[in-house]
Amino acid sequence: MELLDQSTADAALVAGNGSVMDVSLTVNGVKRVVSVLPWVSLLDTLREELNLTGTKKGCDHGQCGACTVLCDDKRIVSCLTLTVANDGARITTVEGLAQGDNLHPLQEAFIEHDAFQCGYCTPGQLCSAVGLLREGKANTLEEVKELMSGNLCRCGASIGIVNAIMDVKKNKHE
Repeated sequence: MELLDQSTADAALVAGNGSVMDVSLTVNGVKRVVSVLPWVSLLDTLREELNLTGTKKGCDHGQCGACTVLCDDKRIVSCLTLTVANDGARITTVEGLAQGDNLHPLQEAFIEHDAFQCGYCTPGQLCSAVGLLREGKANTLEEVKELMSGNLCRCGASIGIVNAIMDVKKNKHE
């Protein structure tokens, strides 16, 4: 599989801009091999090559958190992460949180607490929240707010988001 069509990849090689590299990723539990140029972000690979469009491109500068995914169970902004730097990594996107028809407890809590309005930031918020709970650092409302501050919600659903996370934390689901 290639992120670029063959003529574009050939032109890049001729121009000396780099060569296409094969990268092995386990994405949402499925092993995938993608062929990308060295400067292609993980975000672009997920969206354009693997058709996982739940991960959103917001600012493309690592400032909004819309592109947050889990890489080996750690929260990362995929717009600032090169695909080639993650060879062999386990990536979880919002599409990989549910188990079949069973929503992840955080997805259920987001619905229960009306933790979204437009929904654009929701995939990144969910992945960040899953990572946050796995880190085990957020023990108070204030800590959750601080540790989720890298994920921006322009619609004002932040209170619902934090309450959903606290509810899941309190009920020890993750």
